[in-house]
Amino acid sequence: MDLKHIAEELRNHAPFTALGSLTGIILMAAVILTGISTTTSDEIFHVLHPVHILLSALVTTAMYRLYRGRIAAAVVIGFVGSVGICTISDIVFPYIGGALLGAPMSFHLCFLEHPWLVIPSAFMGIGIGLALPRTKVPHAGHILVSTYASLFYFTAFGGSTNYWLPLLPLIFLILFVAVWIPCCVSDIVFPLLFVKKGTKKR
Repeated sequence: MDLKHIAEELRNHAPFTALGSLTGIILMAAVILTGISTTTSDEIFHVLHPVHILLSALVTTAMYRLYRGRIAAAVVIGFVGSVGICTISDIVFPYIGGALLGAPMSFHLCFLEHPWLVIPSAFMGIGIGLALPRTKVPHAGHILVSTYASLFYFTAFGGSTNYWLPLLPLIFLILFVAVWIPCCVSDIVFPLLFVKKGTKKR
């Protein structure tokens, strides 16, 4: 995949990602105004993050298989592309973004602290992607779930939710970047890096 193709994919996905980020900001405002506790946010994050990994693994695996990729390679690509890149999207970007905004962020690496949530989700997504290699609907769901997982990382690991209300416009930008680049890389760019040149999609 050349840089022109990557730029085109990013451009095509920007509007939907922006819409997803906007719904995320609305949801985050509701979380703040209703006073949902950090404990509840933590529980919601630990539902959304594994679901995000499942969808990411499904799409990454399916994308590679649609280009006639080998099953063994698809498993490895699906695992690395989902667990690694979802961690960047759901955890690393919100953590860095929140820290830059001066929030008392805690770094919570789910893969190490809750492997029983992360690893089975990845392999479940890989299994579905191998059995039913489809990408469009799972990719759209992937973007939305990624947005919501990232925002609940803020409210779960960033101190009091009241802190975030005046920062929502900046949170929108962080959510957009945290979802737009990693999700497109995970679902499209990463698996196609391993496809042989000239191979046509089936």
